[in-house]
Amino acid sequence: MPKKDERKIELVCSCGYKAAKKEELVLKEKVTLKKKDQIEVVDKKNEVLPKTDEQCPKCGHKEAFYWLVQTRAGDEAETRFFKCVKCHNTWRQY
Repeated sequence: MPKKDERKIELVCSCGYKAAKKEELVLKEKVTLKKKDQIEVVDKKNEVLPKTDEQCPKCGHKEAFYWLVQTRAGDEAETRFFKCVKCHNTWRQY
């Protein structure tokens, strides 16, 4: 924190430390979180896509995520993409 001391302004820490030169000053702050405030990562992959009953051609699992993409001209149907819930294999259906 800047503090006026006998016609000059010094940078003084709340602990009482005074910096000799402003150029050499390094500000550090250590933050400790309580256990209840810490962030817990449950799963690295959090799929938010809708699921459907579609059999995976690779592993045979019967559930897959899906999404639609317009890959051709606007007057043609969209391409449906699937991603297996179990093995993450991706395929498409025109």
